[in-house]
Amino acid sequence: MKKADIFEFYRRLAEHDPAPETELQWTNPYTLLVAVALSAQATDIGVNKATRRLFAEVDTPAAMLALGEAGLKAHIKTIGLFNTKARNVIAAAQMLVDRHGGVVPEDRAALEALPGVGRKTANVVLNVAFGHETIAVDTHIFRVANRTGLAPGKDVRTVEDKLEKVTPQPFRSHAHHWLILHGRYICKARKPECWRCPVADLCRFRPQTPPPAAAKV
Repeated sequence: MKKADIFEFYRRLAEHDPAPETELQWTNPYTLLVAVALSAQATDIGVNKATRRLFAEVDTPAAMLALGEAGLKAHIKTIGLFNTKARNVIAAAQMLVDRHGGVVPEDRAALEALPGVGRKTANVVLNVAFGHETIAVDTHIFRVANRTGLAPGKDVRTVEDKLEKVTPQPFRSHAHHWLILHGRYICKARKPECWRCPVADLCRFRPQTPPPAAAKV
């Protein structure tokens, strides 16, 4: 995708949704960290349902340790891989208390050192909680970047690096949210809804999906 088209691509997404936000529910950097860690291989809706009562009770690493692994499992048992996730959340809480005074660090290396926290989770926390211009490449963003030609790559790190390179100001702060929401609701995996896509004319995906009525003819 050409430089001018990339700018126009983001401009249209921004016009459609000027202030995009994560769909995960959180109250502070710690609850965001937990929510993002729990969202791996799970839907935001499912995570929000499980954490609504959890975060009313727990919003600090110390409170999480007081709840304990068994108590945490009782809250998140509807989420996939909840046993492993509970173990990692408790271990991360302990590390936050021991090494960071119970405060979520605004540092990539320190975040990625926490159990259950990879590059994608660290990117989300840095972007959403601290305002860093990071792009966390999940399955939706990976698909959009490749399908549209915005930033094609064979793996998530390649796509992330390309997006970091081609995404212009003033779109860098919200790029992560625009791309993930576009992939979640319009540029869907099985059948992209090209007929209502605001950037369809800029996209290299072919053949583009016709409107439902036209498809029945």
